[in-house]
This record gives sequence, C-alpha cells and structure tokens, in this order.
Amino acid sequence: MINIVFLGPPGAGKGTQSNKIEHEFNIVQISTGDILRNAVKTGSELGKLAKKYMDEGKLVPDDVIIGIVKARLQQDDCKNGFILDGFPRTIAQAEALDDMLKNDLNIELTHIIALEVPDELILERLTGRRSCSKCGAAYHLKYNPPKVDNICDICGSNLVQRDDDKEETINKRLKVYHEQTEQLKTYYSNSGKYYEIDGTKHPDEVYEKIKSILTK
Repeated sequence: MINIVFLGPPGAGKGTQSNKIEHEFNIVQISTGDILRNAVKTGSELGKLAKKYMDEGKLVPDDVIIGIVKARLQQDDCKNGFILDGFPRTIAQAEALDDMLKNDLNIELTHIIALEVPDELILERLTGRRSCSKCGAAYHLKYNPPKVDNICDICGSNLVQRDDDKEETINKRLKVYHEQTEQLKTYYSNSGKYYEIDGTKHPDEVYEKIKSILTK
C-alpha cells in the first residue's frame, strides 16, 4: 500500500500531482473538503453533525472530521492506498490521524510529501486563474491565456475569477497555512517518511521526482 499525506500551501500543485499519482498507482485521492460535503449530502450521522457546525458558521471539530476520514478510508477503493489532500491541517489533527490509523485501522502512512513553493509564486499562480462563466473552461492570464482578453476560446462567454483566487483571500489562506499547517513539516520530519520537493519546477518534472520517491 502507498498511503500519502500531501503538504504544501494552496496553489502548490497538490491536486495536479495527486491526479497523476492516482492514475499511475491506482490509489485514491481523498480531499477532506469533498468528503465533508459528501457526508453532509448523504445525511450520515457524522454528516448531520458536521452540517450543524457549518450552518452555525463554526469550524467542524477535529473528532468529527477524523470520524468522517476514518469512514472514507474503510471504503473499497482505498484498499491499494490513498492520498490525503488538505488533511491534516494542524498538529492536533496529525496526532489524531496517527492514533486512528494505528489503533482503529491498523495501517500506517508510507510517505509525507511537501511541495515547496514561495508565496510570491503562489500569488502569481492563483490570481492569474480564470474560468469560463458558461462552459467552465480553465485559463491562466500568464501560462494559458485566452486568444481574446477575458473571452472564452471555446464558447465566447466572459471569463471570471473565483472569489478564492483573489489576492486578499489568498493572503488569508497563506497566513493560516504558515501559522498552522507548516508546523506539520517539523512534526513529520523525523518520521523517516518525509520528503520535500521543489514545487516551482514544471509539473512533469515535479511528478518524476515524486514517482522516484514512491518507487524506490
């Protein structure tokens, strides 16, 4: 089994690399945001509890999230392994995850991979993203611009910037990352399973480095 925790700031490329790993190694990417929304949608007991906190504008407690992650890891598509993307976010969550994996599921993490990308490049990557308001086609003002400014090449509709790709929002997300999640690098650094990778390289080059780690 390959069981990965992916670390890195928003926009570091975790989603892109997770998709590549998922297809080549036949393991499943688990986004805690996705499974939280799915738990709420399906109306599971933990989902109902999570929805109560979300409706009140509160953070979902760690024990509820751990319960939802545990239920997800027991599904059949995780039998070959998994990639945790977006979880854990804090030391307390990492400790709870370790305890749950060891004592409840009898499995262990095999790799903790951190993508290193400086804040200025994160801002350039995220603030430049645009998507078509109609067909959803994705663009980037620098790396993949439309042929005509602000117009979708495919359907001719206007391009829009998502609220969470605006500079003010990104700076807030980066602040939270540096204050909380970045501490996980220290937490995992002595595990013998921790790897830091330069995420500023071309995505294919980054993936080759990750692949070499996973296959050695």
